[in-house]
Amino acid sequence: QVQLVESGGGLVQAGGSLRLSCVASRNIFSINVMGWYRQAPGKQRELVAGITSGGRTNYADSVKGRFTISRDNAKNTVYLQMNSLEPEDTAVYYCNARVVQPIVARTTDYWGQGTQVTVSS
Repeated sequence: QVQLVESGGGLVQAGGSLRLSCVASRNIFSINVMGWYRQAPGKQRELVAGITSGGRTNYADSVKGRFTISRDNAKNTVYLQMNSLEPEDTAVYYCNARVVQPIVARTTDYWGQGTQVTVSS
């Protein structure tokens, strides 16, 4: 089991910055992938950024060059630095932890409760 708690959301003007944090209830070093997803009203949840236990990152095309995902294993925390925010970034942002257990062929996703990000024009 992994509990995830997000923080750092809020209201910001277009062009501004926010940093989201996600604290896990256990050591994240053993978690295969940590990621940030978002869901805007009337839209499906989408991947924003992910980072593997080895530090490999990937980003949605819409946020490349503006957002940076990082992890601090000592603090069991994953961050999402969001710069040059646009109104289209407005959504609820969710932290995700994916645990892969190849021996039993099982993948488990854990989710935080979400944090609202609103970007005004």
